[in-house]
This record gives sequence, structure tokens and C-alpha cells, in this order.
Amino acid sequence: MATVIEHEFYLSEILGRRVFVKKKRIGRLSDLAIIETGKLPEVTQVIVSRSFGYASLTVPWDRVRLISNQEIVLDIGEDLAQFERAPQENLILLQDHILDKKILDLDDHEVEIVYDVKLAFQNDKLYAAEVDFSHYRALRRLGFRKLAKLLTNRNKEDRVSWLYVQPLPQQLGSFAGNIKLKVPKAGLAEIHPVDLADILEELEGGQRVALFNTLDAEQASDTLEEVEPRVQRELIRAIEKERAALLINEMTPAQAADILAILPRDQAGAILKLLDQEKSSKVEHIIDKHDEQILLYGSPEVIKLPPTTLAAEVLDRYRELAKDKEVVMYVYVTDGSGELKGVVDIREMLAAEPGQTLGDIMTEHVISLPKDATLREAALLFDRYNFRALPITDENDQLLGAVSSRDVRSLRPRLA
Repeated sequence: MATVIEHEFYLSEILGRRVFVKKKRIGRLSDLAIIETGKLPEVTQVIVSRSFGYASLTVPWDRVRLISNQEIVLDIGEDLAQFERAPQENLILLQDHILDKKILDLDDHEVEIVYDVKLAFQNDKLYAAEVDFSHYRALRRLGFRKLAKLLTNRNKEDRVSWLYVQPLPQQLGSFAGNIKLKVPKAGLAEIHPVDLADILEELEGGQRVALFNTLDAEQASDTLEEVEPRVQRELIRAIEKERAALLINEMTPAQAADILAILPRDQAGAILKLLDQEKSSKVEHIIDKHDEQILLYGSPEVIKLPPTTLAAEVLDRYRELAKDKEVVMYVYVTDGSGELKGVVDIREMLAAEPGQTLGDIMTEHVISLPKDATLREAALLFDRYNFRALPITDENDQLLGAVSSRDVRSLRPRLA
């Protein structure tokens, strides 16, 4: 299992770093080999150059034990000869094949030169996360660190997530070939957060976190809102709480509460402490509201009728039936004991044939809220199904009332 001091770093920062085996220096890191196994390519081998007269070593990534600011440690034993081989031809070498290559967009417009590659370490795997064509990285590679800070302005347009890099051509070599992007340069920042969320949900854990960390704060925040709760929880837990707080600060209090409510109390509390006091108190208030039972917001004033009622009769008496009712867009069909049997949308009654009863046209599979459901659970159901109201039932399917989506959603702007 590898230990990496920094979970994000640049290729140029580790090239030339001394490599050790059992405290004995054997050479320097000269390259990393990647293979495109998913949205982000995975580092599979490290290339170690040795002194004149000794062949270079190609070592599997799983033999790397440490990457620190001073050294790289391998676990390969004393028989180095077994690793004296060239990388396989189907592998891509980041130093040899990627650095200093031109980037072309889909329209074959030259974008820039790749000056560096950002690497991300997650779940014991190392990924190539971004290609960087900033002048800042170019000057850093030349050793002009102070000059880089003075003369350059780092911004997100100088880096491109590997998400946008097409599968690299096999003919790409040390002195030939260009890197091509999947989208025109002008469209790099226009990928919709919903689409990014879909991509993140398809990835396995390490790649998902590595890709998420390449997004700028605004894009990451918008994307975090769109991914499913399971992925939200995983991403928030995986990133630094300071970055999590930065992303939460980009959201409205209601959106932030939705995210933090899925975390354990101690983790949510640690992030809340990093928010400004006004936003933090609003978010905490909404989270507390999330835990309130939906019965507090429901109403027993609904239209409920037996299944033998004619649809035409309901339409004729609708003004009378709907008077003083809180939920009027649905008719709930109940038996003599009050058990919920089905639901009919008022629009379905308008399309009913003469002589049809509510039992004939009702939806029997009713999505309902148990009486102990929370306000948050109700909001999630409304978001998922887009109903205008939901019935509330007890453990015996007795209809207790209903709550409208308007009432649930109106809480958000009032609390935010």
C-alpha cells in the first residue's frame, strides 16, 4: 500500500526525485506510465533511470511504498534485473508522450502546449487528473518560481480536466503527435453540472474523487447539488473539510442543509463551524426542520370518496367537494374503514368515460408518506416524483391527510 504525502501534485514536481530500495538509492524517477481504464487514466508503472551503463527499470505501481517531498521508496527486493525492461508499447508515458505536446480542440484549433500534468492520489491509486498549459507551470519547470508568481496569473482556463481529453492515439511518441480534446476550447467551462453529476456517478470511488477535485469551486458546488445522496456523502467525506466548507458556502442555506443533513452529526458540525455565523445558523435551523414529522405540515382536509363513486358525479359536485379543502388536485379513494385504496388526478376524471367509477380509473399503487416521515423525506419524494401533493398514512394504510408540494417547498425560501 502506497503512502503519498500530498494527495495532489504535479508531474514536474516528482520527476528526477531520488528512488530508494531498502534505504539504498537506485536511481531517479524519469517517467510515469498510464493506461486509460476509465474517465481518468490510471498510473500503472513508474520508470526509474539509473546511472550510465545500467538499464532503466519499469516497476508496477503496486510496488511503490512512499512518495514524499524528498524521495520515492519501492518494494522490489534486491533483484533489480527482473525489472530491467522497457514499458509496454500500449502504455502512455506522461513525461515522454504528453509534456510539451500541442493541445488541439475538436475544431483542430491549437490551444496551447502541455507544460505539466496534475496527478491525484485516491484509494491507493494514482490518476492523471488534468493537463496544465499555464505559463505559471512552464516557469516553475524552468526553476523560476518567484518569477512565476510575479508574472503569471493562474486561472481555471489554463488547466483542462482529463475528462475532456480524447483517448490518445497509439502513434503518439516522444517527438510526434498532438493531444486532442473532446470539446471545443470555448466549451470547456460550459459542461452542465447535471451532466457532470452523471459522469461522477458512473465512476468508481477513487476516480470520482480525483475528477471532482479538478473542478473549480463554483462548478464543484453546482455539481455536488446534482449527484445522488450516496455520492454526495462519499465526496464530502473524501475531500478536506475546508474545501467542503468552501463548496457549501457557494450554496443557499436550504441547499447546504440538504447536503449536510446526510452526514453524521460530527462531520456536519465540523463543516458548519467553518461557515460564517449567519449562514451556519440558518443551515442548522433548516436541518432541524428536516427532522420534524410531516404530520405537522399535513392537513386532514382532503377529498376522499369510495371507489364506487362515479367520476361524472365528482365533476358535477367538485365545487362543493373542494370547499375548505387544503388539497384539491387529487381525490383519494378509501374504503369504509378509511384505508387508502387509490388516487385519482382531477385531470383523469375529465378524461373518464361515462359510467366509469373512481375505482375504474384510480391509480392503485399510491406513493404515500408514513406518518413518522420527516420533512426532508417528503421533500425528496416531491423532487423525485414531481407530485403536487402526497397522502399521509399510518401503519395500517389509513388515510390521515395529505401535504402539498407547495407547502413543503415554501419552507425553503422562508428559512433561507
